[in-house]
Amino acid sequence: MNTKQLEMVSVDCLVPEKHPYRKLKESLDFRRLEKSVDIRESESGATGFTLPQLIMCLILQFMENLSDRHFERFMAENTAGKWFCEFGLSEKTPDFTTICKFRKKMGSEQTENLFNAVKQQLKEKGYMGEVFTFVDATALISKLQMWEEKDQALSEGYEKFNNEVIEKFAKDKDVRIGAKSKNKFWFGFKKFASVDMQSGMINNVKVTKANITDDNHDAVKAVLPSQGAVVGDKGLVGAIPAIEEAGCHSMIILKNNMLDKNKDKDRFISKLHAPFESVFSKQEKRVRYKGTDKNQAAEYLYAIGFNLRRLLVLDAVPTLT
Repeated sequence: MNTKQLEMVSVDCLVPEKHPYRKLKESLDFRRLEKSVDIRESESGATGFTLPQLIMCLILQFMENLSDRHFERFMAENTAGKWFCEFGLSEKTPDFTTICKFRKKMGSEQTENLFNAVKQQLKEKGYMGEVFTFVDATALISKLQMWEEKDQALSEGYEKFNNEVIEKFAKDKDVRIGAKSKNKFWFGFKKFASVDMQSGMINNVKVTKANITDDNHDAVKAVLPSQGAVVGDKGLVGAIPAIEEAGCHSMIILKNNMLDKNKDKDRFISKLHAPFESVFSKQEKRVRYKGTDKNQAAEYLYAIGFNLRRLLVLDAVPTLT
């Protein structure tokens, strides 16, 4: 005669001792991160979930680089994910609409607070020294194709579909045309970011409209470190005064026609920052959201996820799968 046994198993027992998520929780005080978010649980846009659970879900979603729908399935099926976000084994996890509403409630301001709280702990542990910081700008491409909008603009008598016209027709009013050259352009936004060259972690990030120049003083100032040398390509030459005004030392490659041009020095600078260009080149360029504010929040979350994955590498722990 068969008998059924009831075995009580906690989610903690099912997560391997050497799992990367355990290492992250050993490395950072996530309770401190939660205190950086000034939102009441009743205002979170989600019922049935605690604020700490929702914050951890956002962090994990971008650490694993999952869409809202894929993250819903991930949380429902992944035991380690439930443990990381403080859910019981049989406890209900958020669906994609819950995640979407909470991210919208966070906005760029609260997400920036969360990013800064992570960065503060990384600084305290000596990962981010701000001795040498690489600054660069890269394209963020809108998911909108713009062909219909362009045809409509031309049909209404506009000779060119440029940045003076695009706002009148685009579904996303923050989208602009950005260009690296006459033949290389994109619709969308631009991301300015700084990378700490000691750890390879993202120090700060700023999303602007695509037609903002790489040497825009306000955009560059927004990502500068609090101290140290700032390393960058020729595109940042115009921002050298802003860098020096912020109390940082400029190590920007000069243009060929500049009097102080030192080719040997510039070759050294180029080799110095080359390993950190992958921080920009390997990221998905096509954005998921409309508007500067939503994409700014997403880039803060991406930076948190990137830095946590980087933390695992620096601590010689197997990377996330």
